[in-house]
Amino acid sequence: MVEHQDETRTAYDGVVDLYASLFADRLETRPFARAMVATFAELVRGTGNLRTADVGCGPGHLTALLHGMGLDAFGLDLSPAMVDHARRAHPALRFDEARMEAMPVEDGALGGVMAHYSMIHTPPGELPAVLAEQVRVLAPGGLFLVSFFGTEGPQPVRFDHKVTPAYSWPADRFAELLSAAGLTPFARLLHDPASERGFLDAHLLARRP
Repeated sequence: MVEHQDETRTAYDGVVDLYASLFADRLETRPFARAMVATFAELVRGTGNLRTADVGCGPGHLTALLHGMGLDAFGLDLSPAMVDHARRAHPALRFDEARMEAMPVEDGALGGVMAHYSMIHTPPGELPAVLAEQVRVLAPGGLFLVSFFGTEGPQPVRFDHKVTPAYSWPADRFAELLSAAGLTPFARLLHDPASERGFLDAHLLARRP
């Protein structure tokens, strides 16, 4: 796990300014993703526990969006350069460098965790450990929203992402992983691709019982 994460961190450290300029207003042109994030935020508010982690937060634009939706949101990212950018761009919010499988959060502390296309670089064999960590930090009743590139085939597909290699997933397979980790998936949204790659855009919403 450490080797591929080191490669991912180095790759994203090298594209911070370009990445931030391309995705600062990403959801303004993505109504489906925006609707799922808003639904997630509403459900987290309903738990009464507003503390929410944006896992793989990148330049922090979605952490700020969650904050604007009434959540006590903070961002975590593998890339120190991304964390530095996020802190400068959103000085009122908290951002920390962290690995997704070792989050600096106490057990059962969060009302919500969002992973917006941030687990796509995790090799399939390592994803269960990453998901188990998200379950660990969620309080009972807490919400988890994960977005990823979807494929209609039976298996995950490795592809050459513009930054570093990534994987697309069949939504059913990813939902099975959520269930195996101890979450209860209860909503999904699949829609036509917003990029030239041709993968579906997939969003799964789950709850910790």
